[in-house]
Amino acid sequence: MKKILPIICVFCFITTSFVQALSWAFPFVVWKGNVYEVTDEVVHKEEIGKQIGEVKRMPNEMTGNYFGDASNAFSKGTKYFEIKAISSKEAIAVEAEEAEWVKAVFAHKAPFHWMDLITTLLPTITLIVIIIFIILRLRKGKRV
Repeated sequence: MKKILPIICVFCFITTSFVQALSWAFPFVVWKGNVYEVTDEVVHKEEIGKQIGEVKRMPNEMTGNYFGDASNAFSKGTKYFEIKAISSKEAIAVEAEEAEWVKAVFAHKAPFHWMDLITTLLPTITLIVIIIFIILRLRKGKRV
């Protein structure tokens, strides 16, 4: 029994040391590179402006990493709205339920993630390639 006890202890240590529990300091949404802390403050329908975005992804549950329009509290597809009397740089409204919104206030800039480059640069690079292709095709057509 004395030989088995250390083995059991080592096994328990190894299996529990790899378990990672991630807890967030506060519920948040990310929009246009800004992190907004979601509050309990209700935003009324007459204060809601136009839709400005939506949750597109969830943070990685193991690392906590996220990029783009993400949220640790709301599912994909949850809509963001402007609040008429407040700048979107200061606060936005998040649709908590059907026709129910809560205020999310600016907390800080989102951390850099390499995927942010791809999601912002890829459309620009694609457009440039298409324009170059069209110009080359038009030049080729004029030579004939």
